[in-house]
Amino acid sequence: MALTGRAVLAAAIGIALVFVAPLGGLMVAVVAVTLLAAVALDLVMAVSPRAIGLRRAGDDSTRLGEPARVTLDVGNPTSRPLRGIVRDGWPPSAGAGPRAWRVDVAAADTARLTSTLVPTRRGERQAAGVTIRSLGPLGLAGRQRTRPAPWTVRVLPAFTSRRILPDKLARLRELDGSIVTLVRGQGSEFDSLRPYVEGDDPRSIDWRATARRDEVVIRTWRPERDRQVMLVLDTGRTAAGRVGGAPRFEATLDAALLLAALSRHAGDRVGVLAHDTRLRVAVDMSRQGDILPSMMRATALLEPRLVETDDGAIAAQVLRRLRRRSLVVWFTAMEPAAIEVGLLPVVGSLVKRHTLLVAAVSDPQLDELSRTRSDASAVYAAAAAEAARNERSRVATMLRQRGVLVVAAPPTEFASKVADAYLDLKAAGRL
Repeated sequence: MALTGRAVLAAAIGIALVFVAPLGGLMVAVVAVTLLAAVALDLVMAVSPRAIGLRRAGDDSTRLGEPARVTLDVGNPTSRPLRGIVRDGWPPSAGAGPRAWRVDVAAADTARLTSTLVPTRRGERQAAGVTIRSLGPLGLAGRQRTRPAPWTVRVLPAFTSRRILPDKLARLRELDGSIVTLVRGQGSEFDSLRPYVEGDDPRSIDWRATARRDEVVIRTWRPERDRQVMLVLDTGRTAAGRVGGAPRFEATLDAALLLAALSRHAGDRVGVLAHDTRLRVAVDMSRQGDILPSMMRATALLEPRLVETDDGAIAAQVLRRLRRRSLVVWFTAMEPAAIEVGLLPVVGSLVKRHTLLVAAVSDPQLDELSRTRSDASAVYAAAAAEAARNERSRVATMLRQRGVLVVAAPPTEFASKVADAYLDLKAAGRL
């Protein structure tokens, strides 16, 4: 049972009548009996929430930050009209609205209610249930019950870096020689001969062909296709650290999606591994077609765990899955302790067989702190920030000395820098 504000108002009026009327205790009894009878009548005449039919439809997936619409059909199969309030339950991170509706559904009729969800977190957002408050004709009281109406909306990664994908594809087409440009890719598959122009690499001159002609000619190349690219996502504790107001893993995932899309357009095969102490996600290279849908579905529910990453197990997974030389892009954090203890001991076995690129999201706050000198506290903070930057630079140098390529950039530039590193490898014929 549920009492409304109208019932409270009726009770207040009854109390006023008790004080005004000269009947004394008899007036109290009259007011109480009348109010109880009215409430009982409303309860009897209200449609039972158990009889109401509920059915959902609409979007079952969306990208982070983008709207999804879910409809709720409220069916009234009884012979009396349904008047009241319907409240739809969603978790706060679903960003659902509106949350409640006043309904007036005629007998044997159906009302359609629409919720718009704008999720603020990845993963699955599940409806908690629908609360139906059915009021009687007087509006004093009604019946209330929460009914299950299951529906799940899977929130995929936002992939905000897709806005820069056309620029990266334009550069890829330049490397591939599919458009006319002065820049030609220095890949590993012979493409054609053309006259030498100022600015060309002299090492590309074909002396035999030049001897047979009246001009200097050079060889042009195109990047190889059907190469293998393995994206390794570290989902340990360092991925949970917040950088730029969001977990580091979000920037990592965005960059991995951009690189996957770019690699597929380049004709390469892409695989994905997500790992901390155990394998969390694996998207096999043998899958054909667009890698993005598979990757988005696989990583939608992925969240970092507060555990130390087992870098040795990751290296073993990579070596077991990749039979020929490939590009391995290892997304992690440039944390000196984690790199020195976990990653450095295993990079040797990877570099011998593959091209290894370590990509890390840097913290722009370190740069801001290192520039501040306003007071003594700021000076100490700047010194600490500078020391942290030096430590990260030292670790990056150690990786480069072992033959590892390193990309470190703030979240706003990270995806672009990783894509540029991939394109540079294509241009240099190393992939």
